[in-house]
Amino acid sequence: MIMSEVILWLLDGDVSIQYQTQRYLLGNDDTELRNRISAKGWGRQYLEARNKRGHWGHDYYQPKWISTHYTMLDLKHLNIDPHHPDIKKIVNEVLENEKGPDGGILPIGTVKKCDVCVNGMALNFLSYFDAKEEGLQSVVDFILSEKMPDGGFNCQSNGKGAVHSSMHTTISVLEGFFEFLKNGYRYKAQEIKNAMNSSIEFLLTHQLFKSDKTGQVIHPNFLKFCYPFRWYYDILRALDFFQNANVPFDHRMDAALDVLISKKTNDGVWKLASPHPGQVHLNMEKAGQPSRWNTLRALRVLKKYHSDFYI
Repeated sequence: MIMSEVILWLLDGDVSIQYQTQRYLLGNDDTELRNRISAKGWGRQYLEARNKRGHWGHDYYQPKWISTHYTMLDLKHLNIDPHHPDIKKIVNEVLENEKGPDGGILPIGTVKKCDVCVNGMALNFLSYFDAKEEGLQSVVDFILSEKMPDGGFNCQSNGKGAVHSSMHTTISVLEGFFEFLKNGYRYKAQEIKNAMNSSIEFLLTHQLFKSDKTGQVIHPNFLKFCYPFRWYYDILRALDFFQNANVPFDHRMDAALDVLISKKTNDGVWKLASPHPGQVHLNMEKAGQPSRWNTLRALRVLKKYHSDFYI
């Protein structure tokens, strides 16, 4: 397919794909189309999967991937209306009922410590859904307190004494911090920007997927494009974050961009890797088949960092 055919193929997808194609690839922020995300297609299916309490799953984080936590993240990624009244109620309840003594979301174990990666994801969707800033301040404080000496973050920093940052946790925190600032919150804004800069440098130091000591691929799954990606890191997730956050091009992105381009099929699209195991509300796409989600995200990246190829 030539580019125009790929765009038409995207516009023939779910209403969320249609809206994001219009917004991010064609420069048309169609609010009427966005309002339809909650009324039909995947957005409606997610909303209809709520339990009698108005949430999802058994509790806030269980089971994966049909809990309230991951479903709210999925809805955010659909670009559903952030002011949807039913979702607003859930946001308030999460902040009221899921805080730990360290200020984070989802206290775990007998000592009730919170997980940095979970809190990065929570800050992401809570900020998107316009939570009250005073409710988010302790979450921000908790995440900032767990910053690692090498510039990133690790979910085991306050549990097992990790000494090196995790790509998984670092990208989740970056997404959360970016969404927080993007939506106009100002609490500790400069500290957040500093932490983001050091975390971006951490990812770039590893060329997004390589050991900074040996140059070898850190993990083969970093080069597989699953969607939804859940808490897992991969280079498409990182590159899509970079373009969304308007991170300037850096030559250390080149290797990851080369991998991304190499995965384009002869039809000009990207396929979906096997999903991360767990329960789901619905299968939006089939593994091994052309993926509108991956194609949309890949084209967003190439539009920003490889315009000649994108055209």
